[in-house]
Amino acid sequence: MLPSVAIVIPTFNRAHILPQAIEAALGQSHPDTTVFVIDDGSTDDTGDVISSFADHPRFVGVRLAQNVGTAQAKNVGIWLSGADAVTFHDSDDLPHRDKVLRQARVIGNETICADPCLNWRLSGREPGTVVQVGAVFTHHELILPDGQRTEIRRSLSLVDDFFPNLQMASHVPGDWTHVNSGLFHRSVFDRLGGFSDCIEEDREFRNRLIMAGEALWVIPDLLLTKIETPDSLTQQGDTDYDSPRRQADRRRVWAAVERWFETRQVDPVPISLTGVRLLSCTNAGLCAPGSLEALLGACAEEAA
Repeated sequence: MLPSVAIVIPTFNRAHILPQAIEAALGQSHPDTTVFVIDDGSTDDTGDVISSFADHPRFVGVRLAQNVGTAQAKNVGIWLSGADAVTFHDSDDLPHRDKVLRQARVIGNETICADPCLNWRLSGREPGTVVQVGAVFTHHELILPDGQRTEIRRSLSLVDDFFPNLQMASHVPGDWTHVNSGLFHRSVFDRLGGFSDCIEEDREFRNRLIMAGEALWVIPDLLLTKIETPDSLTQQGDTDYDSPRRQADRRRVWAAVERWFETRQVDPVPISLTGVRLLSCTNAGLCAPGSLEALLGACAEEAA
């Protein structure tokens, strides 16, 4: 089975690079993909970019009335999509044309089993049983603003918040597996909810997957080029890796891991549409049945 895939691209004031991200997403070799661009209240020409793709049969352009943050924009994409699996591409990401196809083939593989040589009971599974892979990540390359290129191949970074003692010789904070562009099986969101409202939302979600015992798969090939620009969140002074805001979010993420070590309990993060107001949506027929109506209903209730 080859699952259908939604490619969600959250964006804010990046009209100058957004077209290439959309074209790369629409150009994926997977035959059953829908691209959702979630314009998070942009004030530049992002609306014009969305309009230019509005006639594409696999494109949905969603414009929000005000900025709600990357995490909530991703949640809107999850909510509106009815696909079997969801991936998230930033507006400065250029995926290899086969990225989504290769990820989807793993997600849809119904012959993957829990190998008896591993202690699967720790994640609530019996050895020899079929395993539904919850997320598929890939290695990637990173192009920095100064032109430097680095390959990200350190899969061990997935557990950096659990076992920091295993991170020696890694080039912190740069040598990490890129979680944002993973492909996630729809059932993961049904069980664990969506993204937490913070700028470390990918890290928090990754940890929740690990703590919940989800099966994670890494394709050891460079299937994504991530181009960091001066206006990237990780490059701006108020949201870079050393910023007080990101440090506070990081402490919050670490605290959740510490609680898990003590209790082994994982709290889901239900997707809430609070604070989201829809401005427009192209190709609404590509949204999951009833999802757009529910979003509009939530907006109306909040306005009242």
